[in-house]
Formats: sequence, structure tokens, C-alpha cells
Amino acid sequence: MKNIGAFFDIDGTLYREGLIAEIFKKLVKYEIIEPEKWYNDVRPEYQKWDKRQGNYDNYLLKMAGIYIEAVKGLHKSQVEFIAKRVVNQKGDRVYTFTRDRIKWHKEQGHKIIIISGSPQELVKEMAEKYGFDDFMGAVYTINEDDIYTGEVIAMWDSISKEKAVNDFQKLYDIDLNSSYAYGDTAGDFTMLGLVGNPICVNPTRELINKVLDNEIVSEKVQIVVERKDVIYSINPKNLQIL
Repeated sequence: MKNIGAFFDIDGTLYREGLIAEIFKKLVKYEIIEPEKWYNDVRPEYQKWDKRQGNYDNYLLKMAGIYIEAVKGLHKSQVEFIAKRVVNQKGDRVYTFTRDRIKWHKEQGHKIIIISGSPQELVKEMAEKYGFDDFMGAVYTINEDDIYTGEVIAMWDSISKEKAVNDFQKLYDIDLNSSYAYGDTAGDFTMLGLVGNPICVNPTRELINKVLDNEIVSEKVQIVVERKDVIYSINPKNLQIL
């Protein structure tokens, strides 16, 4: 009998913001990233998004680009130390809906797996904290001395996430038609489309548009929005975007 899987994005799906933003702030605090990089490069993108005038993905990608350069030359243990501190301090800032779904999937005996665009070190800490069976994040490559090279194997785009789901499907003999996936941005679309039970959690407009434009996905998707202490389930057929 095949396993049932549940694939979770982290940023904006489980964690209420972007985990990479938290490690970015720590790197600024420890003077690994110059404060000017935040104020001159990242903050403008954040402000655009915060005012709902910009794209959230642009904000995250701007940080990711600076992060690549910042960790270049650092030892793996340094980033692992910072990642552990971030999750110890911030790891409880998660959505109630997603946290409860993780618990439910565990009770059903499902394989629960994180596929996230956040750095692998952060994803590992979150996977351990919430008891995931496996995980995959963006891999910032290291050399034989465990020093970061300044290169990255991305995990924030649809192509990468699709490959990750298929790799885990083979590894754990997962029945995708009976499985679940949770995501919030366009980068999660292929992951959502591969399973029989896709759930959009606080989705971006771009993701909703992709879902509604795809008849197969729109027929099976569930849209969930959590605001304050209320969780809303929305039928895509009755959805009106204003």
C-alpha cells in the first residue's frame, strides 16, 4: 500500500512571514551584512509590499541575492548557529490552520514533508521543531572545508518544487492522487497541481490567478485564509477577486 504525503511550504504558509527575513536580520545584527544593504536595497522592496504596492516575491528575491553574497566565505557552523537561534526565537510564529493540519496529518500516519525556498539550514530547524519526516530547502553550496561558495541551488520556483515532489514521491512511494500540498505563492503552483488535495493558504493574487486559469487544479483546490483568530475556507467557484 502506498503512502499518503503532505507537502508544506514554510514562508507565508506555515510561518507567518518569511524565515529568510529573520536570518537576514540576524546577519545584519552580527555585522555580516552591512545595515546599508537593508536600508538601501531591501527596505524599499519591503515598503512597497507592506503598502500593497509591490510584489512580495520581489522582496524575498532581493534578500536572497544579498544573502548569497553575505554567506560566501562563512563556515557552515556559523550559519547553522544563526539558523538555530532564529527558529528558537521565532519558530512559534506560525498559522493556527497549518499547525493544526501538521498535527492532523501525523495522526493519519501521513508522510509530512517541507519543500521551501528558505535556506536549507533554516528549513532543517523548522522540520525538527515540528516533527517533519523530511525536508528540502534552498541549498547554499559549501566546499570540502564546509565554507560557503556563493552559489545556490534554488528551491523557490515551480520547476524546483515540482522536481522535489517527484523525488520524494519515488523515495517514499507516495500516492500523489491521495496526497496533500499547502502553498501560498506562484512558486508553489506546480506542487499544488501534482496532488489530489491542494490547499492554498493565504494565497497571493498571482497564485489565485494561476489556479483559476487551470481547470484541473481549480476543480480540486481549497482556499484557506487566516486573519486574526478566524480561519475562512473559500470555494474557488464562488471566489470574486476585487
